[in-house]
Amino acid sequence: MRRVRRQQRTAGAVSDTVPPVDPALPQRHGADLHLVLESDGAIMARCSLWWRAAPLCLDARLGVIGHLATATDDDAAALLDAACETLRKAGCQKAVGPMDGNTWRSYRTVTDRGTEPPFFLEPDTPESWPAYFAAAGFTALATYHSSISTAPFQRDARIPTVAARLAASGIAVRAIDLNRFEAELAAIHDLSLESFARNFLYTPISRDEFIEQYLPVAPLIDPRFVLVAECAERTVGFLFAIADRAEAARTASPSTTLIVKTVAVAPSRRYGGLGSYLVALVHERAEALGYQRVIHALMHDSNNSANISARYGQVMRRYALYARYLG
Repeated sequence: MRRVRRQQRTAGAVSDTVPPVDPALPQRHGADLHLVLESDGAIMARCSLWWRAAPLCLDARLGVIGHLATATDDDAAALLDAACETLRKAGCQKAVGPMDGNTWRSYRTVTDRGTEPPFFLEPDTPESWPAYFAAAGFTALATYHSSISTAPFQRDARIPTVAARLAASGIAVRAIDLNRFEAELAAIHDLSLESFARNFLYTPISRDEFIEQYLPVAPLIDPRFVLVAECAERTVGFLFAIADRAEAARTASPSTTLIVKTVAVAPSRRYGGLGSYLVALVHERAEALGYQRVIHALMHDSNNSANISARYGQVMRRYALYARYLG
């Protein structure tokens, strides 16, 4: 017999049929509820739900579905229907997923895999997920992509002029200082809250959680590819790029691919072009150090970062975030 069981603000499920979730993860991520679908004592699917601190949306009160795993199509449909009904009863008007609470954590599903293997820090969701959401009445709410460029890399002819203007405005770019990494992250957190405030489904996170997300990758960072832009001792720009560790593990050799993961710039006309300059600078350094490819990762299709990326390469992967009205 199949049934959905609720776990209020407690641990996730462990089973042989779906990947386990860290028992403390739903509570650490502030989930309001964890659901597991059981059949004859075996856990066939699971997810977490958020509604008290869900992202804001202009047209509806959102509920969020994340920490998702499922064994079969039927299990996915039963779990997603139960999740939507739970969110509706909690007062939500629209369900959004997959998203682990907010856009600072893992979210989106791969919709067009292309020919490239998964890269480091990419959410590599099962190929069946888009069909699961479609069958449960969800449609794409937002679309995203990653792009790739290959050496010799394209040059943006406007960059020397932009660089000169930024320097004349008192903006200087340096590598991140790993000897004071947490202090650097604190300043970058402040910039990120300001830079991303208008992003789709934006929600702020605490400085402690932000630092917690970056600390595990500190030993993997090459400071030449993590850039900090400053003006009058204030951090006004940031670019985070990292070598593709997934490629290195696959080939048992040093990575030849660099991943541009995050670009943030303070919202002011004074800093116009700074994002493009940081990207161009990383491309130049990557080529000089022998990298053969640069991936621009996980961009919203309408964001400015996508416009910058389009000057350098081609789309390699597509993703979507799904939504279902709960009327």
